[in-house]
Amino acid sequence: MNMKKYMQISEIIDWQHPTILELAKKVASSHQTPEAIAKACFEWVRDEIDHSCDYQMNPVTCKASDLLKYKTGFCYAKSHLLAALLRANGIPAGLCYQRLSIHDNGKPYSLHGFNAVYLPEIGWYRVDARGNRQDINAQFIPPTRKISLSK
Repeated sequence: MNMKKYMQISEIIDWQHPTILELAKKVASSHQTPEAIAKACFEWVRDEIDHSCDYQMNPVTCKASDLLKYKTGFCYAKSHLLAALLRANGIPAGLCYQRLSIHDNGKPYSLHGFNAVYLPEIGWYRVDARGNRQDINAQFIPPTRKISLSK
């Protein structure tokens, strides 16, 4: 499989930005394997960047480097930062989206963003750095998927 497209830089996943590179190196510094580095990046984004809705924070961010600047973002923006940190550490990462019913019974809907990360020992593994709260417990425990919607 060609992993090149899962390592690209873009306007939104600006992993070559100096602040992204500095953080990626710092987060990975005490870890040896791609899985350990991916877990450390996931936990950093999940725990250190506030979910804009949970904390009623502005501005609305999208670009990975802006999340570092403002320390807040919605789920999709947090997935951009996680992809940037992973790619900066040489770990292929993609974006995933899921349509959710806001009230669990049809319309209105929202779009939820999370990631898929390629781990050499496992393959593609989905992770959700949205941020935990009392009713959400997203974890990085491959090969088990524990995204924000699983209890």
